[in-house]
Formats: sequence, structure tokens, C-alpha cells
Amino acid sequence: MTDAWEWDPSLYSGSAGYYVRGRAAYPPSLAEAFVAELGLDGSGRLLDVGCGPGSLTLLLAGSFEEAVGLDADADMLAEARRLSEGCRWVHRRAEELPAGLGTFRLVTFAQSFHWFDRPRVAAAVRGMLEPGGICAHVHATTHEGDGSVPHAEIAELVREYLGPVRRAGRGTLPSGTPGGEPEIYRGAGFRGPRRFTVPGRVVTRTADEVVAGVFSLSGSAPHLFGERRAEFEAGLRELLGRASPAGVFTERLREIAVDLWEP
Repeated sequence: MTDAWEWDPSLYSGSAGYYVRGRAAYPPSLAEAFVAELGLDGSGRLLDVGCGPGSLTLLLAGSFEEAVGLDADADMLAEARRLSEGCRWVHRRAEELPAGLGTFRLVTFAQSFHWFDRPRVAAAVRGMLEPGGICAHVHATTHEGDGSVPHAEIAELVREYLGPVRRAGRGTLPSGTPGGEPEIYRGAGFRGPRRFTVPGRVVTRTADEVVAGVFSLSGSAPHLFGERRAEFEAGLRELLGRASPAGVFTERLREIAVDLWEP
């Protein structure tokens, strides 16, 4: 991510409904691993930062007294509320933390940390952990795996419509999103990490779900195509039809790795 890129509210504009349909759900084994690693017993509070439609929040909520999901996209939170009213959904940017939300036993970042002012957010989160609390960084890919979906051809089709440089909101990410999370966490005063993993799994996806997965991405969010959105989708469906006339695809998702950071 370059210094020139700035977050804006259009980053996932129009993607919320597609996100729910197009992303593979986190497996129950991930929740079981969290319980085993952290001794979760239904007490304490969870904060999921950049929660989207609550994919991880809802999976872990049953292991806490209260689960809070925070996201900057109001449409994502509307999807989360549609799925469950049992959690607290907060419409704020991560940079506004601590935002009077109190302290937490566990704070999670799942496919979200790279969008933030990371040093600022990491420092804020460290101050929001109760004694013995943990910050968890979840490394996962839920929109694609290895298998019969023609991801390379889909990426080329996106480039034909949107250009060779990855789009992100009103800006671009020529070098992609940033890495180097360990340095950020340690710079904020965290110790670790301790890592656990959950094995990958095989999923079956329909053509509709693959299309939704494409539109769930920031780099191919619906608004980016403008008046050519329907044309792009027709081309995408034609491509998928050639790859699988039956409209069914099988993929093996990569393992999920979780880094646990102590304040």
C-alpha cells in the first residue's frame, strides 16, 4: 500500500450482499480452536474489528458474554444485523478506537488489518485488552482456493474492464495491500506471536456464488464497473460456463493461521 492511497467509504460499496453469498464461511473448527487455545468459557467480551457482515463475529459470539462487531461500511453491518441481532454492531472506522467501547478478552482482525492505519489501530487495541486479553490476527482466504474455478481468467477479465492496476475505492494499489504485520504489532508493544492453524477444506461452489465472490472483492466491487457492470457480469458468466457447463466448481481452501499477540 502506498502513502498516496487513502481509505474512502466506497471501498466495498455495493459488495455487502455479495460478500455473504460469495465468501466461504469460516469453519466450526476455527471456533473450536479458539476455545481450546484461549480457554474460552462464555465469559468476557469479543471485539471483531473490520467485521464486515459478521463472518467471524457470529462464529465466535457463543464463547463470550458479549460480541461486538465494528465496521466502517454501513451496508456490511446491515447484513450482519440481518443475520443476527444477538451481537452489538458498531458503525465506526477502526481509527476511532477505543471509541468508548470498554475492554475486551479478545480482539480479532480477520482479513481487515491491512485497510487501517495499522500502528494507530494496534496501539489503540492494546489499550483495550483486559488483563490476560489477547489480540488475534486471522490469516485466511475465503473467496478462492485451488481447484476448478478459473481464477487467472477471471482476473484477466477484471483487468480488461478496470485496467492493469488494482482498484481500491477511489484510489489504486499498484503494489497491493501491505504486509509486515509482526513489526506493526511489536512496535505497538505486543509480544508474540503464538500461532495455531486450522486445516484447509474442500468446498463446492455454484456459478452464482463464484460471481458473488468476485463482486465481494474491493478490487472488483460493483460500483467500479459503472454502466458496464451488467456487461462484465455477462462476460464472467460466459467464462464460467465454458469452465463448467454444469455450473458447479470444487476448490480446496488454504489453511487458516491465527497469530495470537499478548499486550
